[in-house]
Amino acid sequence: MDLLARVGLGTVLLHWLVVSILLLLVFWAMMKMVAWGKTMSRGAFLFLSFFPLISLFPIPPPQFENVQKAKQEQRKRKEDSGDPPEEDEAEASR
Repeated sequence: MDLLARVGLGTVLLHWLVVSILLLLVFWAMMKMVAWGKTMSRGAFLFLSFFPLISLFPIPPPQFENVQKAKQEQRKRKEDSGDPPEEDEAEASR
């Protein structure tokens, strides 16, 4: 809770300022790319031709899928060892 007590108005305003500046910078860069694409079509086509290459790299699965796989493996290990499943223990305690 001490960390939350240290957050003041200055910190919040500084974060808003940084986020605003970054958004404006991204917007400005996008506008420059559009203007460049309109004036230099060969360069724009070359630049845009590299974007599909991004899709060639494998996208790692989200972390929750890895967690679900680990839980399933843990359940299989418990079943193989002869321990009762967790769900039965929770119902017995009610």
